[in-house]
Amino acid sequence: MTVDRSNDTAGAGSPAPAVSSAQPDAARPGADVVAPEARVELDRIRRRWGELPLERAEAGMPLLRRVLADLAPRSSRLLADDPREETVSAAADVGDPQSVAVPDLGPAVVVDQLTVLVWDAYATGRGDGIPQQLATARRELG
Repeated sequence: MTVDRSNDTAGAGSPAPAVSSAQPDAARPGADVVAPEARVELDRIRRRWGELPLERAEAGMPLLRRVLADLAPRSSRLLADDPREETVSAAADVGDPQSVAVPDLGPAVVVDQLTVLVWDAYATGRGDGIPQQLATARRELG
């Protein structure tokens, strides 16, 4: 008799997958569109950021805020395509940096913001140069 099995099903057979396995990876909801090189750099930044003392993290915020400011216009197409978003201007549609502001939520959240904007940039087809930009930022963090 087995106890505490997490893969038991309520009935015969396995439940149906939530997403068709016939779809290509990029078309599947939740698929990772980020280039592997950028994903590696994001993981390295996250690991390094988590090791920094608070004072050094706060000192590194301007660096990551600059990267966020550069990435924000690349993801603005997603905002412009959202039918629920009524306040997006025509400038946001073309990626005007003045029209897309990333809120400063502090050092505890900045790496998550970075991860989201990198994903958004790749999802809009504007991922060129991101792995190099992330590698440079990581090196500057020390």
